[in-house]
Amino acid sequence: MQYYSLHNNAPKVSFSEAVIKGLAPDKGLYFPEKITPLPKSFFDTIENLDTIEIAFQTIKQFVGDEIPETELRDILTDVLSFDFPVVDIKENIGTLELFHGPTMAFKDVGARFMARCLGYFNRNNDNKVTVLVATSGDTGGAVAQGFLGVKGVDVVILYPSGKVSDIQERQLTTLGQNITALEVDGVFDDCQDMVKKAFLDETITDHMQLTSANSINIARWLPQLFYFVFAYKQLKSKGKDIVFSVPSGNFGNICAGIVAHKLGLPVKHFVAATNVNDTVVRYMKTSDYDPKPSKATISNAMDVGNPSNFIRIQQLFDNNFESLKNSFSAYSFDDNATRKAMKEVYSQNKYIADPHGAVGYLGLKAYGLEENEYGVFLETAHPVKFLDIVEETLETKLQIPKQIEKVLNKEKISVKTNDYKKLKEFLLH
Repeated sequence: MQYYSLHNNAPKVSFSEAVIKGLAPDKGLYFPEKITPLPKSFFDTIENLDTIEIAFQTIKQFVGDEIPETELRDILTDVLSFDFPVVDIKENIGTLELFHGPTMAFKDVGARFMARCLGYFNRNNDNKVTVLVATSGDTGGAVAQGFLGVKGVDVVILYPSGKVSDIQERQLTTLGQNITALEVDGVFDDCQDMVKKAFLDETITDHMQLTSANSINIARWLPQLFYFVFAYKQLKSKGKDIVFSVPSGNFGNICAGIVAHKLGLPVKHFVAATNVNDTVVRYMKTSDYDPKPSKATISNAMDVGNPSNFIRIQQLFDNNFESLKNSFSAYSFDDNATRKAMKEVYSQNKYIADPHGAVGYLGLKAYGLEENEYGVFLETAHPVKFLDIVEETLETKLQIPKQIEKVLNKEKISVKTNDYKKLKEFLLH
């Protein structure tokens, strides 16, 4: 499998090169040269397949022969060591819980998969790779945990000061070893801009090998397609058309879902549910892509003003706006609506949704499900990661899971920075 840059001004590369480089030299995101649908029989008999077999069959064409089958299955067995249950909320609505991994966020799968791929590619190599990543919340913790202690890899995480939850911050600032957190005086978009600038700065890249673990990296992005296929296996017996509503910030997760659809996964419609950072919502109304600076919300992992992966979504629909509109909708909700949704789901169904899941739930309501449709909203992080907001909104106390408990009393260590010059100095020190 070859990967090309969506800016179309860089050489095609292999899977391993795309993973190690992260971003193409022309600043474009890498994209698979082709997506070959799986045979219909795969989905017809999916209930007979286990999690590892499903993951292997859906990812193998993207990895190609660069990781042998035995090693790839071992990687998947290691990565997918927890459950991805669909929980019924109402008669025609369920939630896909993606928070049962080590950092209790959906990004655990992509971060762990990428870490193990890099570990495999680096197994006989003494050269260091520096993973440089920006986070609006959950990416940082998942990447830190996924890459902790991986041979030949240093991790530098940029996060916006005061704009991630306390637990999210602890997950990325307390591990030490090969993980360093840079606390940026700004918003997520500032962090993401600094990361992209570093990738294109030859005075840095001539001295060190940089790669990214944001969803711009194919090894972080593509494994997210597993979730949608795992959900289908659980829902197939309902005999209904499936609509996925995905809380969306950088749009990597919903984009991976659309890749699963291109592989043949039966999905009726995709809904991108956003907070007030509504660049894509406005685009779907006007076909004019006009990014704005991000605004802080209670669903902070979606506080992204210029989502990197939307260009991949456009490519998946051959840059055809009408084709995109047939399969994809986007809706935006403010904090007030989010809190109301959290209360509604809790009071009516005794289910505690985190703010991002609540936005996904609102996306299904805005879409308007028909009788023959079953809507799934993705619960992308455990509610405890937004402890203060959830407890205050629902007037209830949450139990602290063991994955979170172990970071609560650790000392936070971060390096403060407010501009690109300081990032550069840090990288080249």
